Amino acid sequence: MPTEPTVKTAPATTARKPVPGDAEEIRVRGARVHNLKNIDFVIPHNAITVVTGVSGSGKSSLAFDTLYAEGQRRYIESLSAYARQFLERIEKPDVDEVTGIAPAISIRQKNSTRNPRSTVATATEIYDYMRLLYARVGHTICFRCGEEVRRDTLDEIAARVLVLPAGQRFYVLYELKLTPEPAPNAPRLRKAPARPTSEAIRQTLVSLQKRGFNRLYQGGRVFELSTPEELLDLDFTRPVYVLVDRLVLTPEIRSRLMDSIEICYREGRGEAILEFVAEPQADPATNTATPPNPAAPVRMVFNERFECKKCGAVYQEPEPRLFSFNSPYGACPRCQGFGNTVDFDIDRVVPDKGKSLADGAIEPWTKPRYRQLAIDMRRYARAKGIPTDVPFRDLTAAQRDAILDGDKKEDYAGVKGFFGWLERKKYKLHVRVFLSRYRGYAVCPDCRGTRLRAEARAVKIAGRSITEACQMTVKEARPFFGTLQLSPAESTIADKVLEEIQQRLRFLDEVGLDYLTLDRLTSTLSGGEAQRIQLATSLGSHLVGALYVLDEPSIGLHPRDTNRLIEILKSLRDLGNTLLVVEHDPDTILAADNILDLGPGAGEHGGKLVFAGNREALLADRHSLTGRYLRGEMKIAVPARRRKPQGKFLKISGAHSHNLNGVDIMIPLGVLVAITGVSGSGKSTLVYDVLYKALQAKRTGGNWREVCDRLEGDSALTAIEMVDQSPIGRTPRSNPATYLKAFDPIRELFAATPESKKRGFTAGHFSFNIPGGRCEACQGDGTVTVEMRFLADVELVCEECRGTRYKSSVLDVRYKDRSIHDVLQMTIREALAFFASNPKVVARLRVLEEVGLGYLRLGQSGTTLSGGEAQRLKLAAHLTRQENAGILYIFDEPTTGLHFDDIQKLLTAYRKLIEGGASVLIIEHNMEVIKSADWMIDLGPEGGDAGGRVVAVGTPEQVARNSQSHTGKYLARVLNMRNGANHTNHVPPGTANGPAQNSSTA
Repeated sequence: MPTEPTVKTAPATTARKPVPGDAEEIRVRGARVHNLKNIDFVIPHNAITVVTGVSGSGKSSLAFDTLYAEGQRRYIESLSAYARQFLERIEKPDVDEVTGIAPAISIRQKNSTRNPRSTVATATEIYDYMRLLYARVGHTICFRCGEEVRRDTLDEIAARVLVLPAGQRFYVLYELKLTPEPAPNAPRLRKAPARPTSEAIRQTLVSLQKRGFNRLYQGGRVFELSTPEELLDLDFTRPVYVLVDRLVLTPEIRSRLMDSIEICYREGRGEAILEFVAEPQADPATNTATPPNPAAPVRMVFNERFECKKCGAVYQEPEPRLFSFNSPYGACPRCQGFGNTVDFDIDRVVPDKGKSLADGAIEPWTKPRYRQLAIDMRRYARAKGIPTDVPFRDLTAAQRDAILDGDKKEDYAGVKGFFGWLERKKYKLHVRVFLSRYRGYAVCPDCRGTRLRAEARAVKIAGRSITEACQMTVKEARPFFGTLQLSPAESTIADKVLEEIQQRLRFLDEVGLDYLTLDRLTSTLSGGEAQRIQLATSLGSHLVGALYVLDEPSIGLHPRDTNRLIEILKSLRDLGNTLLVVEHDPDTILAADNILDLGPGAGEHGGKLVFAGNREALLADRHSLTGRYLRGEMKIAVPARRRKPQGKFLKISGAHSHNLNGVDIMIPLGVLVAITGVSGSGKSTLVYDVLYKALQAKRTGGNWREVCDRLEGDSALTAIEMVDQSPIGRTPRSNPATYLKAFDPIRELFAATPESKKRGFTAGHFSFNIPGGRCEACQGDGTVTVEMRFLADVELVCEECRGTRYKSSVLDVRYKDRSIHDVLQMTIREALAFFASNPKVVARLRVLEEVGLGYLRLGQSGTTLSGGEAQRLKLAAHLTRQENAGILYIFDEPTTGLHFDDIQKLLTAYRKLIEGGASVLIIEHNMEVIKSADWMIDLGPEGGDAGGRVVAVGTPEQVARNSQSHTGKYLARVLNMRNGANHTNHVPPGTANGPAQNSSTA
């Protein structure tokens, strides 16, 4: 039975009634993930919502483990059956209902990129657009003769010919090839060209006539194929040309000329020749014509091959893949796109760059056997005007290259020639031993670390190759791309591409990363820098209607740059996105549209919604700990008396690395020293690449002079401890209990129980790291990882042990009615009460409570800890030491993830270390910590090349008075507030905050 076609019509008058919580907001009911106490909350769409609260109060559980996890789960649910087959085993967050949720995007603090090919430009897609730009409007410059390499197009040829004086006669020719063109992959045999046979000549001429060609040209004569006797004068051992057309220069011949050139390209293997015929000149004295001058004919050669017209060098025509170091087509053949090779290491060949050539800067040539080479080098240097009495580092790049590369004309092999000669002697054992001393990862000598092959580096725009453009900082690249002078045709092609590049560079600038070079490896970025790069990439994608979940984006940012970050967040919001930001920075909190404050305490004492509403309501709320700090009711007090340097200093002279250039610094020992400055000013370079590297090298007998000229005062140090934010372990089996060695006495307690002795269990049976008592299905991890092909891997609870990690027989053993799994599920606070009678366990766990980590579970996987938590866990391990005298502790932004209230505990831990005789050095942006320091070293004044200098040194009060210091300006505001409410009245959260409210709405 035929069916009538259906016609879809829009409803005339009735519209769907908006459902509250569906379109305008995300509603969550009954969230119970981790320590969340069955809370209900609302997050408005197209707004910035900040989640704050003390560390461990449940912020990450709310933002990442509830909202982001549910958003991701629903996204997977919309995918193919292959992905959905795992869905029944993916745990749904423990929540009653989530409505109005948008597709979720997580931007976390951790830098998980370890790919040696990933750079800032590739991570932000800037490089993709740069490759397209250089492929479409780049000009290839011959690196032999400096001429521009181009293909001769028909329009360009016509334009060049038609500007010549009118009336000239010329022939359009192509060379006759009597031998067939070899196949592209055919082997080329080196033989003298054979004389063509008569039969080959006859067949070629017959073929020409069939294709409509009737004339040949050689030596200024035209030969007609229709008169065979003329052909007897042709010498086929010399070039013979086919005459395609005879023309006289007039404006009307353009079309005919282009047709003739096209025929030459097709028949003559891509080459066309224009031979201008010299006209007979009249002699005014005799009034007779004189024969033309044989030297007069002018020849113009054109071809459609992409080659240099001056020297004949053939180049690859630019296309996007030519500029990709991830493709064999564009990568440097020697280093395969990595930028470095295993070769002689210049840092080992010239270990002390403070030495001059005359003082033996080239270390292998100081050996008696090779001293003659050093004499030859000095003779060559004098001949070329290269100074031999200045430090090697002060030589120009060209002078250093001349010493290393050598000069065949001057009979000087250079350092590279020397090692090349040694390579040929490797069959001797002593030569192999000698070479091994100088081997290492060195910059690729072919591409100089740029990763691309020479043909790609020959393509330039405004005099810069793509590799030179990538060596610029974001700050330098913005004006370069913004002021490019392009022809009208090039502008039509490149305008859209340039707009995308400039937009992404602007986003990087606005998130405070203007000091990064575009070729900086992403694996070398800090967690905060990596997060802000993701933020800039998200802005560049112009995604709308998404839920962005951010983890402390202000980490690593100087207070001066926080406002720029806030503007970026507002831009994301104004595009039509919802932002959920876990944050402790006061400026970011106060700039939010909506604020959720969790607490009142950490761990089991947290997980409640103390406050929900806008900024004004938060500042007026009496129960919110965050609100009390923000309105100045509670604060971290400025120390009444600062420790003064006791005369022991660590002195570094001539620090040189990255943007540090000859910096001299004195770091007092026995006090709390803060290294400050704007992002990119050289703080991490000074502390990691100079101080730590030099101290370690000096202790191990390494070469510390490669980062500084002098290092004094280190004899007062017994050890150097770098307490960074790297994970405490790479597997789920690493946890706080094992890291602090508290698990050993716990296992001994379980092994000593009667049930354990009856079954013959030892302490090893209660370890999940070795076979015996652990579950072998998951090997003690408690989870099994399922590979999801095109999606991120999924971790599933082990079905054998159900996440307990142990065999059932081991779980039957009880201590105070708790199994080993029950103990690992306890928080540090619960464990302190449970093991109160065992001083061994209590002594190792109590310090975690002191640094504010009492909310962690004993068995919590180390991979789930934030950078700040991992750092404080390491701090706790050092606090358990019996002796700290003479140890220098280095911390990198220890306030990551810390609420105002937790910073007070951190400062107390630092004081405890210093009272034990240690010295503490911190890199920090948080003003609460900086104002509490005993001594400050402020670097700047800006980031990148405009930084790397010492701007101010002294106590916080002295730095605050320095008008050149950006840190000083913000520090002055904090120190002027010291007369506010005193922090001494504060007691731990949860005891004086009154009854915690389950939820509060503005």
